[in-house]
Amino acid sequence: MDQSEEISLEERLKSALWLAIGKIVDEETIKLNSNATPQFIAALTELVWAQIETVSQDLESFAKHAGRSTVNVSDVMLLARRNEGLESIMQAFVEQQQEEDD
Repeated sequence: MDQSEEISLEERLKSALWLAIGKIVDEETIKLNSNATPQFIAALTELVWAQIETVSQDLESFAKHAGRSTVNVSDVMLLARRNEGLESIMQAFVEQQQEEDD
């Protein structure tokens, strides 16, 4: 993939993220009887995008450190280790999925 294709893909992904965040914000503002500006949605989208980039880099590093080229559940659980609430929710989900697969 050349640089222009990568930029185009990134722009499409960011647009999709903006749309998804916009829908969530709209739903929540209706519940709260308030408004959110397009600038707020743009700023939130940038914040989420930056977090996605950081998480993806960490997951890739964990997999690479383990000698793998593919991220797996153990990498995601390692990433969640510092947030006990999130880790317990994710662990319960993983266990539920394993039970369903058996």
